[in-house]
Amino acid sequence: MAKDENKTKPTTVSPEDFLETVEPARKREDGKALLDLFARVTGLKPQMWGPSIIGYGRYHYKYDSGREGEFMMTGFSPRKTSLTLYIMPGYQFDSMKEKLDRLGKHKLGKSCLYINKLADVDEAVLEEIIIEGLDYMRGKYETWDE
Repeated sequence: MAKDENKTKPTTVSPEDFLETVEPARKREDGKALLDLFARVTGLKPQMWGPSIIGYGRYHYKYDSGREGEFMMTGFSPRKTSLTLYIMPGYQFDSMKEKLDRLGKHKLGKSCLYINKLADVDEAVLEEIIIEGLDYMRGKYETWDE
């Protein structure tokens, strides 16, 4: 099967420049705080993925269907309705469930964590979640720390 390409790809836009455009102001400030938090916790350089996602690192995936590609290992997007955090392995692990119980106010998608505002969560627990997600990705996939 031919390699299908992701619609969401790295861009040359500066994450800092992107964050200056985020509205409302509270989301912009939370985005800047997450930019610092992810950089500190991951040790990786941020890169825009598509028009609104700030990602860290890359990994190569290949599904049983034959589809393969590259995507960020972790990241976030300061959307108008919520802060969306991408923890790629998802939250099915017991250790993740325990951390989510301690995190604070949030909602879950398959590999997305939705937070209304950063003040709603315990940032130390958020760091634990990001680290566990990265450790999982590095153990399962071919990864690049870019």
